[in-house]
Amino acid sequence: MRRKRRRNEICELRTAVKFVCMLGFCLFIVVQILSQLQLPKLTASEDTIASPEFRSSKLDNPKISEFGETVINMLPEDLAFTLFLPSERAFERDLRLIRNHSLVGEKANESFAILTRVLGFSALPRWIHAADLEVGKEVIYHSISGFSLYITKDSNGTVIVNGVASELLDLKMRKTGKILVHVMDGVVMDSEFEESMQPEIE
Repeated sequence: MRRKRRRNEICELRTAVKFVCMLGFCLFIVVQILSQLQLPKLTASEDTIASPEFRSSKLDNPKISEFGETVINMLPEDLAFTLFLPSERAFERDLRLIRNHSLVGEKANESFAILTRVLGFSALPRWIHAADLEVGKEVIYHSISGFSLYITKDSNGTVIVNGVASELLDLKMRKTGKILVHVMDGVVMDSEFEESMQPEIE
């Protein structure tokens, strides 16, 4: 009887784990579909930058690069998000995205795909202000793609996410102020994507 109960408990546990995994996968697919639904808004705008795939967000914030503006515009305006956004230098250094070369022709499509991945890794659907973090205490959240974000703050007030340090903190975007941006000196991404961004060695 005990063995039978244990087997039943194990079966129930496996079923629960499978259900959670399937639920997580379904949520991931839903987020990806919602992200893709933003594309027509981006491409149909009159405010284009050399290519219809990229438009100016009119953020009027010199601290945010054009690539950064594109990433911000992929998020819905009526929901609260925190975005750990790469700086302009990080876009060029770590993702090899150069403003004039990456905004035209086939390169624009490639760049847009990269920015979509960046969004998935670096955005989470809640506000995380620098003041919300305790010095030396790590918190873990999941981005909209399910990627784990390990967030801490050092004694200088610098926010560090997966080893990437912040440059600017708590920038409010959009008139509604729903998007909270931390500009990072690097790109928050998984090792597989990072490896794919490395230049090929001939």
